[in-house]
Amino acid sequence: MIPTTLVLTNKDIQKLLSMKDTLRVVEDVFKAQGANKIQMPAKIYIKLHQYSGDLRAMPAFIETTKACGIKWVSVYPENRKKGLPTTIATIILNDARTGFPLAIMDGTYITRMRTGAAGGIAAKYLARKDAKIIAMVGCGAQAESQLAALNECFAFELVKVYGQRSLYAEDFIKRMQGLKLKMAVSKTVRECVQDADIVVTTTPSRKPLVRLEWLKKGAHINAIGADSKGKEELEPAILKKAKVVIDDWSQAPSSGEINVPWSKGLISKKDIYATLGEILLRRKPARINKDELTVFDSTGLAIQDVSCAQFAYFQALKKNIGKKVNIIAVKSAKLSNSLPGNVIF
Repeated sequence: MIPTTLVLTNKDIQKLLSMKDTLRVVEDVFKAQGANKIQMPAKIYIKLHQYSGDLRAMPAFIETTKACGIKWVSVYPENRKKGLPTTIATIILNDARTGFPLAIMDGTYITRMRTGAAGGIAAKYLARKDAKIIAMVGCGAQAESQLAALNECFAFELVKVYGQRSLYAEDFIKRMQGLKLKMAVSKTVRECVQDADIVVTTTPSRKPLVRLEWLKKGAHINAIGADSKGKEELEPAILKKAKVVIDDWSQAPSSGEINVPWSKGLISKKDIYATLGEILLRRKPARINKDELTVFDSTGLAIQDVSCAQFAYFQALKKNIGKKVNIIAVKSAKLSNSLPGNVIF
């Protein structure tokens, strides 16, 4: 057999990865992380300040599914002005047994979906079950997947949207009409969050936008926007009072929502309640009462990307989607495209 590498485009991935699938895959991999069944070195950054951007290498291996690979992702906030996504990613999926590149695929859509799924899973366990009002602070592409994921887990009565300009919020509402949710534009961050059961922040802010005094008792916050050093969306008082759950210890203190107050000594390890994996494995209880404030600090993990890439790859094989390329020019080899016996998709 001549071994080939499957090339999957953004349009291909959109056909292969639904939000329901992503939620399931991402929840499973967080459980694997909580059980110490993964290998995931911390992100490696190349900071290109002269171009107002950076590139990040994110490798991972998941023992439970044998998913192995790396994401190479760039973050350039000014790209929107050039007609490009602010985040562009490519994922290489490898055969863990040989290292052979099984697939090269667009990772931009996967990044968007898996980050939304992480927020949905965190809220499912940490937010009040009767959550009815959601506040979206920020209304870019990531806000879309966050709302899509939460919509799979809750029955909302109202979605409040705040954008840097009202025009951005209005455009977001138009883009999300397919969810058939009641949505309204908020003029200020305070107006947006003050009576919300779930607050989602997806901005690139480098100064706090949300204040503790504005939040409703029992609110849950998905802090998504802070994904590199110096970014923060919540005032430190929120983190001091809340039950804070992070996605990973190797990343959150240096690049998550907690990174700025952590570097200033305003919070420390004792202020962090748990990782999401610990919550999912019930090693620590999630929400205890209806009035407690909870925060999920999401930095985005390579295990999420690689797991979703593996799912998309096997779906592509089943549906005959993508282009097969003999990149390495190997004439023949003994390779198997079959799923490991303990993986069910």
